[in-house]
Amino acid sequence: MVDAGGIRLHVQRTGPTDGRTPHPTVVLLHGLLTDSLASYYFTVAPAFAAAGLDVVMYDLRGHGRSERPPHGYTLDHNIDDLEALLGRLAVTGPVHLVGNSYGGTIAFGYAARHPGRVASLTLIESEPATAAWAAKLGGILHRVVTELAHNEPDAIAWITAHRGHNTARLAKGAARLARETTLGRDIPASRVLTETEIRAVRCPVLGVYGGASDLAELVPVQRRLLTDFRAVVLPGHEHSVLVEAPGTVGAHILDLVSAGAGVR
Repeated sequence: MVDAGGIRLHVQRTGPTDGRTPHPTVVLLHGLLTDSLASYYFTVAPAFAAAGLDVVMYDLRGHGRSERPPHGYTLDHNIDDLEALLGRLAVTGPVHLVGNSYGGTIAFGYAARHPGRVASLTLIESEPATAAWAAKLGGILHRVVTELAHNEPDAIAWITAHRGHNTARLAKGAARLARETTLGRDIPASRVLTETEIRAVRCPVLGVYGGASDLAELVPVQRRLLTDFRAVVLPGHEHSVLVEAPGTVGAHILDLVSAGAGVR
C-alpha cells in the first residue's frame, strides 16, 4: 500500500527474476468499476517482467484493494494519483504507460499534462477525454447507477443466471462503488482535453482495438490528431481484447517499448 498524496493505493511491482536490473518502467492502468490490476497481473505483466521491464500496476482509487473515498473521482483526481504514485516510487525517467479502457484515458491525460515524462503510450480499447467521451461515459454510468446500484438484487440475479458467479461478484463490487461514491457524477463532469492538447502528445502512441468494438472507429481520428500513432485491430474481439488475446496484445506493446529501450 502506497500513500499517494492522501490516498492509499494498492500497488504491485515486478521485474525480471534472473538478476537483471529492470529497465525501463512500464505502468499499467486498468479500467472502471469491474476491473483491477488483476487484469494485468494474470495477462501481460509476467511477460513484460520476463522481457526485462520494471512493471508497475496499481488499483485505481475506489477499486480493488485501494482506498475508497466517498468523493473525488474526476479524471484529474486519477491523473493526480498517477503523478503522486510515480513520485512515491521514485520513478524519475520517462515511463511507458499502458491503459485499458478508462485507464488509457488517464494515461493520455497524464501524457498531455507531462509530455516530457512519457516515453510511449498504449491505449487498449481507449480514447482521450473529449466532450463525446464524457457524454458516453455519462450514459454508461447513469445506467450503472439506475439499473444496477439501485436495483441490485434483481440485476445480480440476472447476471448470475446469464453471465456466471464471477461476473456477478464483480458486478456487486461495481454496484457498491457506484452507490457509495460520487464516481458516477464525477467522471462525466471531468475536464476534457482540447484538440490542441491532444495534438501536443507527440510520443509514440499505440492503439489496440477489438475489430468488433465501436472504438475501432476512432483509428482514423487518432491518425489525424497524433503525429506518431499506430493501430492494431484484432478481428473477432470486442472491448475485452486484453483478457481475450493477452499474448497478441502484449507482443505489440513489447515491440513498441523495445523499439526505444533496447529490451528483449
